[in-house]
Amino acid sequence: MDRTEFGRLLRETRQRSLLTLESLAEASGVSVRAISDMERGQSLPRQATLSELMDALELDEDERRRFVEASTRRTGQSTRQVPRQLPPDLATFRGREEALAHVHGLTSHVAGRGGHVVVSAIGGMAGVGKTTLAVHWAHQVADRFPDGQLYVNLRGFEDTGRPLDPGEALAGFLDALGVPSSSVPRGTEERSALFRERTASRQLIVVLDNARDEEQVRPLLSASAGCLTIITSRSQLSGLAVTEGASLVGLDTWTREEALAALAARIGEERCRAEPEAASELVELCGFLPLAVAIVGAQLNVSPQVPLGLGVRELREARLDALSDGDRRVDVRAVFSWSYRALTPETARFFRCLALHPGPSVSAEAAASLAGAGTAAARRQLRELTSANLLSRDSEGRYVLHDLVRVYGAELVEQEQDDRLGAETRLLDYLRHNAHMANRLLGRASSEYAEPPAEGVVHVVMDTREEALGWFRQEESTVAAALRSMDDPRLLRFRMNLTQDWVSYYSVTGRWTEEIETKRIGLDAALLLDEPIAISRNSADLARALAETGLLDEADRQVELLLGLLHRLGPAERAATERSVGWVRGRQKRHTQALHHARRALEIYRTLGDDGATARELNAVAWYLALLGGYEEAITLCEEAIPLLQRCGNLRIEAAAWDSMGYARQRLGDLDGAMADYRESLRLYGDAFDGYNQAEVLDHLATAQRERGDRTGARASWLRAADLLSAVHSPRAARMRANARALDFPAAPSGQA
Repeated sequence: MDRTEFGRLLRETRQRSLLTLESLAEASGVSVRAISDMERGQSLPRQATLSELMDALELDEDERRRFVEASTRRTGQSTRQVPRQLPPDLATFRGREEALAHVHGLTSHVAGRGGHVVVSAIGGMAGVGKTTLAVHWAHQVADRFPDGQLYVNLRGFEDTGRPLDPGEALAGFLDALGVPSSSVPRGTEERSALFRERTASRQLIVVLDNARDEEQVRPLLSASAGCLTIITSRSQLSGLAVTEGASLVGLDTWTREEALAALAARIGEERCRAEPEAASELVELCGFLPLAVAIVGAQLNVSPQVPLGLGVRELREARLDALSDGDRRVDVRAVFSWSYRALTPETARFFRCLALHPGPSVSAEAAASLAGAGTAAARRQLRELTSANLLSRDSEGRYVLHDLVRVYGAELVEQEQDDRLGAETRLLDYLRHNAHMANRLLGRASSEYAEPPAEGVVHVVMDTREEALGWFRQEESTVAAALRSMDDPRLLRFRMNLTQDWVSYYSVTGRWTEEIETKRIGLDAALLLDEPIAISRNSADLARALAETGLLDEADRQVELLLGLLHRLGPAERAATERSVGWVRGRQKRHTQALHHARRALEIYRTLGDDGATARELNAVAWYLALLGGYEEAITLCEEAIPLLQRCGNLRIEAAAWDSMGYARQRLGDLDGAMADYRESLRLYGDAFDGYNQAEVLDHLATAQRERGDRTGARASWLRAADLLSAVHSPRAARMRANARALDFPAAPSGQA
């Protein structure tokens, strides 16, 4: 089904439920504009948004299934990736006519590719509506920028005091523009150059939200004449005006009239007219601050029986610290306190737990695990918090705490003496447990028993490989933030073990840079705990990723660590370590050493009587033998390994053994036997959903086909290998395509180079 079909289904179901666009938006927390776009076939919902809509429409199982099927995106031929990262526009946006007139004047300068680069920096105090204005402006002019929109929260003024590194922001932008992870440079300066190159011919809107200073922003500026860059910051960023020609837009608090109009938009004109003096005093007590007015309005909206005068008295009597941004007329914490006290005890506790989430955004499942609540209850509480404007949604449908709200929630955790350690433990356990389960769908499940998660940890149901990869992508930023920030010594073991369950995802998607960073954290934790087994596993994974990315000297240092650890390991772990060292040496093309370590591992596995591990290592020894010219012995070992692997059900290693055997047969001149082995390997790798290794076998098959004179078949095999490698962002895809193109030229006459 396409977008039009989903839109028709959504509209019919909403009307059948006797809901207006506005009432469905209020019930679901999804904006009117977003729902309208879906119904008109202009967009499809993300998974989190779809769940909110289905909950609000109270669909039964059959109806939910129809909605899920209708919302599935169908992909056709490859096109240039167009990012759509803007957060939703605010339906109750009011005022700012003067500022909008000014910024729309700036937009007119970006008149196609011959226009000027426009950089606009919107400055002002916290909560003044900088982001709201930037997003509203961007949505209004989005149709003038056909190549999409990029958005990032630079976290310049968060309680952690750790703004987002420009290099990390650039990595996200490059990913959104279709640059493979493996092609993203390591340095910020190089990433910035690549970003400018990739945007040079594009017409884009780039929103850089919550910037710390000019130095954080400069690497993120495009040089394209068709781009509009919008920056928000609590700092003036006057340096950008000097060096980049930026237009500075200073945003002050609302006027009284604007604040009253915004309050009326939330609670109704009639209510404000009934108590005009109270309404006026309310917005004055809010300091005309948009964030404060929004929270007050949301709370009054869900309590229509509360007189505005009562709200005035409660807000006036609150004794809280002034906002520490130089303007002591505004006391946002008073508004937070009032909104918080109106929550049910269950939701109040949920809110406090949510403030402990370390990442920029949180999924419903992660939030439920933090609080030890069920997913259904968590979604209800998330909707309540969103309705109260204590929470917002990002462009991916995840939930975001405003930085000031996060600070307030963290203070409450201390005041209420909540179990912070318990909440953080559940979050780490959620990330570990579900990663372990997801690995089964990636064909890389661990044979080891995994301890059950702590009570209250959400188990995410995943039935397909795509769902597993989707979950990993959803929580990737949370894992990175948790490993960096949750430094309680009592969580050290969780950090050490968590990294092991994310190795498969990084390997399958070719995210070697992320794996290296993660495994270094896991290794550091293991070294602090002085646990030999954990040290060996983390070091082995790190060495593999380093070797894969060509960082051979660093990989050598990990090999030295592994070899020095052997005497502290039991037989099984010693064999696994020897196997890992062999793999690294093989990737380094030090095949004699690789064979030495593989033989030592095989010897131990035979002694242990572990048929599965023995069969796996038989293939490793066979492969290194084949690379060193021991073709007949390699075939013999593969023939011994394959029946064992079939009994164990190890599809991936059985596929590898057929490939090793085919490689040896090809070198002995048996092309028919080699190609038959390669095709069996391809079939098994396909059953295991292992596209990366399928590409390796296709490369081997193509060489055999070329040797046989089948240039058409060889070209098809190399092109298919290139497609598979492109899907996992491997730089080797280019070599496969080059091999295919080389076949377009006539073969050189016999005897010529």
